[in-house]
Amino acid sequence: MRKKWIGAFTALALLTLLIPISPWLIPGARPQEQKARTRALSAEQESRLKEADIRHDMEATAMLCASECAKDIGKLFALTGEPAARRAAKMTDLIRHHPQMAHLSWTVPGGVEAEAGSIPSDAEAFVAAHAKKAAEAIAQGTRYQSQTLTAAGKRYLMLAVPAPEGKEGVVGLIRQDIIGDVQRHQTRNLRQVPYPAEGQYRIESVRAGTKREFTVRTGQDNGGASHYHVQEVVVRFRTEPTPQQLEQIRRDIGASAENRMRGVYVFRSRSMEAMKMMGYFRKKWNPLYVEPHYLYLTNEEPADVRPIVPNDRLYSDYQWNLPSIETEIGWNLSKGSEGVKVAVLDTGVQLDHPDLSGKLAEGYNVVTSGQQPDDDVGHGTHVAGIIAAAVNNGEGVAGLTWYNKIMPVKVLDATGAGSTYSVAQGLIWAADHGAKVINMSLGNYAQAEFLHDAIKYAYDKDIVLVAASGNDNSEQPGYPAAYPEVFAVGSTDSRGQKSSFSNYGDYIDAAAPGDSIASTYPGSQYAALSGTSMASPHVAALAALIRSRNPQLTNVEVYDLMRSTARDLGAKGKDPYFGYGQIDIDKALRAAGEGASGGRTETIPASDGRQPAGIVSEPGEAPASESAASRMPESLGERIRKQLEELLGRLQSR
Repeated sequence: MRKKWIGAFTALALLTLLIPISPWLIPGARPQEQKARTRALSAEQESRLKEADIRHDMEATAMLCASECAKDIGKLFALTGEPAARRAAKMTDLIRHHPQMAHLSWTVPGGVEAEAGSIPSDAEAFVAAHAKKAAEAIAQGTRYQSQTLTAAGKRYLMLAVPAPEGKEGVVGLIRQDIIGDVQRHQTRNLRQVPYPAEGQYRIESVRAGTKREFTVRTGQDNGGASHYHVQEVVVRFRTEPTPQQLEQIRRDIGASAENRMRGVYVFRSRSMEAMKMMGYFRKKWNPLYVEPHYLYLTNEEPADVRPIVPNDRLYSDYQWNLPSIETEIGWNLSKGSEGVKVAVLDTGVQLDHPDLSGKLAEGYNVVTSGQQPDDDVGHGTHVAGIIAAAVNNGEGVAGLTWYNKIMPVKVLDATGAGSTYSVAQGLIWAADHGAKVINMSLGNYAQAEFLHDAIKYAYDKDIVLVAASGNDNSEQPGYPAAYPEVFAVGSTDSRGQKSSFSNYGDYIDAAAPGDSIASTYPGSQYAALSGTSMASPHVAALAALIRSRNPQLTNVEVYDLMRSTARDLGAKGKDPYFGYGQIDIDKALRAAGEGASGGRTETIPASDGRQPAGIVSEPGEAPASESAASRMPESLGERIRKQLEELLGRLQSR
């Protein structure tokens, strides 16, 4: 019986991840004229751009996978010199916790001393072909990483990690099935197929325009200072260095991190300071230029405020998104509060992901009653990690909030789809169980009054509602994002430009990073995904930080504050592509503090059940949504529940 009514509701109003349904499904809808010539893409052009986005996500995920595995393997070297049996036992334990590691072998000059796991038959030839190169790299004290092999539909990678001292190391055969998962996931998410088919770093200062160091002691000193990272330099070579030359540079400077963008490299050293590194590059490599890695600071920032850079292992190399919206500065004002819970209406969450440990509150499974809201797709786990992955724990990635907890509400099934009923039920459950913010990285082009009633119910309980706009590069309004009670989010890339896939229109409130975002993924892994699905949780997290800093703000005031503090992008003022601009964590939290008593952060008790307060917008503020309370019947919750019962009764009687 359950399958019957779920199927009926799905057929009635299917909600899939990020607006997959075409505009012709909306009666009376007519296309609107594009407002920017550069956005008028042919279907073929748009498809090529999305294919490039998918390849980028796959490549970034492969790097995340290899980097995380190499760091986990590096922990084994604490056992150097221990008996082979103990090392084998530790490697076995590592494989048990990280099943993507198929086989590990502890290599020394002359052979293998200890090993764990097994080599699949379809990878034996691949291992044999790369074993010699891996052993040679370890003997030379360098890391080795093979190209990815695809065999029998599976992906493998050979990774050799040398011990810090000596000529030994560990060679690993790594399954990279996650890359295929990301490809399938993003091919659906970005609508390339019909879907559903069914660390802290140090800072130094120099005189502006020079390289002469001096110490900033007062606020006035900043007027003549340029700040840079002590152990980082920016280099542009005359010719692109070969992999062998890059490996030599890494050894020479003791590189701990490296980034490349458009032929320009940023190197970070473990021990060599910037001025010495600059001399090294000028003398040995004769680059077009080498300079300190300068910091560009906001004008409003007090001189004594320093960014808080977490020690999460993948943060500095892969999480461009958090610094781009001033998260590191904003954390000085608020890191969140356990009393402000964020409900994630999605495919569920991997409940035992190590980087979400202690960050999950009670959840609910609408799809399969009585079951835990586990994630069988990957989408919900990724969204949850953007908001709340554990910060500064030396592992994986960092979420935007340190203390806010996620309420996982599973409203989408294993295909990534769910009915109007499922989403409405999830909204009501979250509203009735203490959510202060609800994120919805899902949508459809059809307006469903049934869903809108549930949206209004949550809105009138003073909940901040945030939703993704969609991934079709379309001006057609998508729902729930386009409902007036919901804060609609578009996506930006690392250059601050509109993501090629991001939907747009007058209903967009603001934009946030959504291009190749690193976050948690099922299997206790990490993946990079693109989509407005990834942009929306950045805004939901900001709302949670705001409500943690100033619990007195109502949902409408939070909306207005996020709009008014956004960094203007595109055409001056509000525009269809970025709304009021890209969110700015620091500015928003400063504005939130100005309204708090004494500007202090207050923690809302988990039991707090305050109702919304009345709002009067100040002149010049971004327009607030009309209060839904003025348009709603008195017992909306009862009305929705009665509708649910009536619809279910009709279906059961068939």
